[in-house]
Amino acid sequence: MKYFKIAATCVVCVCLATGSYALTTATEGQDQRVEWKVTKSWPTESKTLDMVYSLDGKYVYILNDQQQVQIFNREGQLQGNIPIEKGVAAIDISPQGESLYLINNVKNTFSSLSVSFVVDVEITDSPFEGPVDAPVTLAVFTDFE
Repeated sequence: MKYFKIAATCVVCVCLATGSYALTTATEGQDQRVEWKVTKSWPTESKTLDMVYSLDGKYVYILNDQQQVQIFNREGQLQGNIPIEKGVAAIDISPQGESLYLINNVKNTFSSLSVSFVVDVEITDSPFEGPVDAPVTLAVFTDFE
C-alpha cells in the first residue's frame, strides 16, 4: 500500500511540474473568469512583426521579417504578398480596408498603399456578346426585382 501512495504522489508531482507547460500550449482553457479556445491557426512561413485584422473580419494582414505584408482570408488562405521597404515596423489599415498604412522606422516615414482585391465572377452559361476568350468580360444584371 505504501508503494502505491509513493507512486501516486510521484505522478501528481510530475503532473504539477508540467502543468504550467501544458497551459501555455493548450488550445482551450479557463483561468479564473476568463475562458479561451483556439478557433483558427495557420503557419505564417516567417517571423511575424505586426498584424492587423480587417473590421469586416474577411482578411488578416501580417507584416513579416521578409519585407512583405501577407494577406490571408479568414480561412487562412494566402491572398497575396505586398513587397515593402526594409525598416517597416508597423502596419494598420483603414476602416473599410481600402488602404494599408506603413510606418518605416529606418527612414522615419509613413506610407499609405491603396489595396484592392480581384474577384472572380462566375459567368458560365451566361449570355454574352463578343469573343469567348476576351481578356475582360462585363456583366450587366437587369433582372433585379
